[in-house]
Amino acid sequence: MKDIIKWGIIGLGNVAHEFAKSFYNIKNAKLIAIASKTQNKLLKFKDKFNIHSNNCYDDYTKLLKNDEIDIVYIALTNNLHSEWIYKSIEANKHILVEKPAFVNSNDAKKILSHPNFKNFFLGEGFMYRYHPQILKTVELIKDNEIGKIISMESKFGIDLITKKRLFGFYKTKKLDTKKRIFNKSLGGGVILDQGSYVVSMSLFVASLIDGINVQNFKLSTNYKKKIMEGIDVESSIELNFDNKFKSNLEVSFLNDIGNKTTINGEKGKIIIENTWKSEAGKIYIKNHKTNMIEIKNEKDIYSLEIGRVSDDILNNKFEASYPGTKKNEILISSQILDKWANE
Repeated sequence: MKDIIKWGIIGLGNVAHEFAKSFYNIKNAKLIAIASKTQNKLLKFKDKFNIHSNNCYDDYTKLLKNDEIDIVYIALTNNLHSEWIYKSIEANKHILVEKPAFVNSNDAKKILSHPNFKNFFLGEGFMYRYHPQILKTVELIKDNEIGKIISMESKFGIDLITKKRLFGFYKTKKLDTKKRIFNKSLGGGVILDQGSYVVSMSLFVASLIDGINVQNFKLSTNYKKKIMEGIDVESSIELNFDNKFKSNLEVSFLNDIGNKTTINGEKGKIIIENTWKSEAGKIYIKNHKTNMIEIKNEKDIYSLEIGRVSDDILNNKFEASYPGTKKNEILISSQILDKWANE
């Protein structure tokens, strides 16, 4: 019986680097192959992560033909995800793709209807879900610490555009459209980038409510959106699931609005101070009194994600196990983001 899953990475940007360095302390997974069209990146990854020369490819298709590889981590720009998910399925590979998995819901539907899709694992790279603070939050909800869940607010925002000048003056920088996040054709924009996180968290919390149909959702008509040079750089919206749960979401490339998530129940609230980061977490419970729980995280969240996904594949699971993102969630998330970005 196989006891280790062998990984390949397609696309060697910053997130791929963070992902690759997280294999060092995982027993059930090994990174064996990499692919990039940039020779310099290939050489740096090869040397840093001790990848055999035969497994360093300047063509993504060649990596997919490597029979040793069990799963491909797709870390390309968002606009290329759908194409290489499809080709990976055709090559009989399991897949973990960086968020958002798709730039529109039509691509998601096409992939999910592939005749071989049910036979392969597809996960979306929301590593924050594997942080112990998320598991603790679920435990608190299930233990009825704040009663029936009724709503939540979630934020993700950092100022990537304002530049501080001498004497305390501020100036808005010209957007660098070579960067994926500021390039619409590459799947950029704050809604697809940071919005994918807050939507994922909303789906995760909503799914904890008994009897809710998360496929039945609607977006408020009074949402806010700011556009600069053709790219959405700030937006907020209310997301309503099945008329049983409301989620107010706010994302920004313009302002440091933080990473806080507040989950409101009939008897109180749970506040996650830093929802998306990998360091130690703090959860506040406010009901008849206020308590703070500090959550230690001894492994980085990419390691936790890699280990759990590898375990799923070793156990012949084609869906991500809890708390990972299931295939149906990926489709619903793509539909929500589609509406949010284009309405």
